Amino acid sequence: MKLATAANNSPDGMLVVVSNDGSRFLIPENIQTLQQAIENWNATEKQCQHLSQRLKNGEGESTDTLKIIAPLPRAWQWLDGSAFPSHGKLMQEAFKLPPLEYEKPLMYQGMSHQFFGPTDDIPFMREDDGIDFEGEFGVIVDEVPMGTTAEDAMAHIKLLVQINDWSLRTIAPVEMKTGFGWIQAKPACSMAPLAITPNEAGDSWRDGRLHLDMIVDWNDPRFGNPNGATMEVGFHELVAHAAATRSLCAGTIIGSGTVSNDNYREVGSTCISERRGIEILDEGAPKTEFMKFGDQVRMQVLHSDDSSLFGTLEQKVVKQS
Repeated sequence: MKLATAANNSPDGMLVVVSNDGSRFLIPENIQTLQQAIENWNATEKQCQHLSQRLKNGEGESTDTLKIIAPLPRAWQWLDGSAFPSHGKLMQEAFKLPPLEYEKPLMYQGMSHQFFGPTDDIPFMREDDGIDFEGEFGVIVDEVPMGTTAEDAMAHIKLLVQINDWSLRTIAPVEMKTGFGWIQAKPACSMAPLAITPNEAGDSWRDGRLHLDMIVDWNDPRFGNPNGATMEVGFHELVAHAAATRSLCAGTIIGSGTVSNDNYREVGSTCISERRGIEILDEGAPKTEFMKFGDQVRMQVLHSDDSSLFGTLEQKVVKQS
């Protein structure tokens, strides 16, 4: 099934169940928000599945009457991984970063109290902060007990999402050197309109990975379409890593990190920083500039039948007023 959140003048919006093509919706009874649904998944899943079947039978109202916002407009916790080794190796080589002597999955805890919706304009203070997009896959889990194994973690992955993890590349290297993590360099992320149950992805969801292309267009030209299959560790392993010494509350979002493939020169990238890294290696210096006010980025993931799995993320960068 596919779930979305509609604006209703409340911070968390209103949960709706959406048809496969995103054109129609039905409203669950006594389930106000996606956060409420994920906290009570065993009780709410059945009702939402029933509404999903009704939508398949042609029922429902037009989603044109709704303003769709992020599936979780705010979350208790956002943990972002870096699970695509080609991205890390490229960045390390291009920017002459010291090798990491760390055998566990990479992950940081980011800002979670706000997620921009799929068509929101994204405000930034300055162009010279190095505005960059980052296409990622993500999962939303129910409550995960401390010490959950990777094998058991798979059952806690209830929903899949698509994320644009905005980054400010001029600020990031300075903050990284402090050893305290990112604050200014990692503003609020954006989410595609639909959160889907793993079965909606069919055979493309396996081994804790989504074996589909992340398609990114920047100001219309195709920027990249790398595939999500090359994660070094699957989402179940990222969940287990996050839960090694803490429990995870229901509604925790975990990201894959920048989707990247070894053949990035052929398939392109999902962030500008990676493109600049390729230019440094190939030509000695970066040529591609970061985003300017007025620029637009579009992201989507097409299923095997060419339907948009998560709907479309399409946003414009604007100056903070």
